[in-house]
Amino acid sequence: MKKIMLSALASALYFTTAGAADLTLYYSPSCPHCHHARDFINNELVYEYPNISVDMLNLGQGDNITAFRAALEKCEYKSGGVPVIVANGKCFQGYADFMKDDLRAAVSANMSDADKTTADANRKAMAADPEKFRADHAASKGKITERIDGDQKKK
Repeated sequence: MKKIMLSALASALYFTTAGAADLTLYYSPSCPHCHHARDFINNELVYEYPNISVDMLNLGQGDNITAFRAALEKCEYKSGGVPVIVANGKCFQGYADFMKDDLRAAVSANMSDADKTTADANRKAMAADPEKFRADHAASKGKITERIDGDQKKK
């Protein structure tokens, strides 16, 4: 009984910590939709939004499943399907390209107008020359944190 209570408390605390990031992705390495979501986040969102931070939790590592269960409960999802993305408190389950604009809107919901203008300019610059833009903004990859048992491991 103590173990269950401690686990529930730890997951609630962990979700609060993970939720402090702009975007949290719960994923499985064997899920094709998760790969597409990771690609979008890794190759677009982190470059578009200078102030974003991203937590990624691989459900096959450590006790990330506990945090995932807490996220499912908070998001009121009955299915344990992945990916689950939480962006500024807004929940998404699954991933398809048509969701990109909704995810962008959730990420930018609490941003200043200046940050939104910067994101729009970055998106246009990336569309014009993606390789050059990513090379010029390589530090953007540092905004992604892989979490294992609540410990951070930079990607």
